Amino acid sequence: MLVDEVTIEIKGGRGGDGRAHFDGSKSKEGIDGGNGGDGGSVFAVGVSDLGALNQFRFKKSFQAEKGQNGMTKKMHGRNGEDIILKLPIGTIVANLDTKEKQEILKVGETIKMASGGIGGRGNFEFKSSRNTSPKEFEEGKEGEYFKIFLELQLIAQIGFVGFPNAGKSSMLNELTEASAKVANYKFTTLEPNLGVLDGIILADIPGLILGASSGKGLGIKFLKHIKRTRTLVHFISSESEDLVEDYNIIKNELKDYDTELAGREEYIFLTKHDIFTPKEIEEKLKILKKISPNVMPVSIYDPESIEKVRALFHKLSKKH
Repeated sequence: MLVDEVTIEIKGGRGGDGRAHFDGSKSKEGIDGGNGGDGGSVFAVGVSDLGALNQFRFKKSFQAEKGQNGMTKKMHGRNGEDIILKLPIGTIVANLDTKEKQEILKVGETIKMASGGIGGRGNFEFKSSRNTSPKEFEEGKEGEYFKIFLELQLIAQIGFVGFPNAGKSSMLNELTEASAKVANYKFTTLEPNLGVLDGIILADIPGLILGASSGKGLGIKFLKHIKRTRTLVHFISSESEDLVEDYNIIKNELKDYDTELAGREEYIFLTKHDIFTPKEIEEKLKILKKISPNVMPVSIYDPESIEKVRALFHKLSKKH
């Protein structure tokens, strides 16, 4: 199961304590307590793995390493090790305490989520002409503690939308090596699938039904994944009893969820055209072209139409 939102707790490591020490064998240089090391910080780095948030299903608390305490001979304690959490690109990192939000949009992009505590000073740092034998030292500071809400919103150049069993997963598998699960039942795709076609990221968004924007069926849980998609492709099965109604239902669900989606660049694929005669398909295309000029018949069993899809997606990728 894909984890696309989760709340975790993070804490920077505590700074190490400074050392108070006097070496009695050295009359002038006897004050030699070193500083404590800084605590480790908590970072996030973007990765391409869509399922990276699954690591938080059971472990939800993360704390960086404590800084080492100061030592004698003016030696500083070692800094604590940082923690680096891998998050899928498209993750919104919302700090529930500060209300600050950050986004990870690129693979390798790194953000700091919590700073480690500063190490305390040892008594050598307090030595002066007026205070030749200081006994004071500082304790290390606590690291920052925050509750963080992580929310994944897919980043894809082209998003597939449509009713369940409209052929989205099959097309994704044909174009890429996504290996999306395909079956002939009402809710085929239970989670988003990503595929890459010659560097173009394609997202198969789970099948929608009437009322999805209000939570019915798979609901808004996956509708949100369309928000960052640049171009939408509506998949409508040639087996549909009412092509226009199928299109309008999906279109309205998108609009009800986010009005901006209504103006997104879109194309319509009339799928499974191989099971009807050319004349029947031509009649269906005429109906859909009244909605949009960007309509084309496709079938995973028709190599020519698959090549046309590839060419279209390459053309679209160059526009963005």
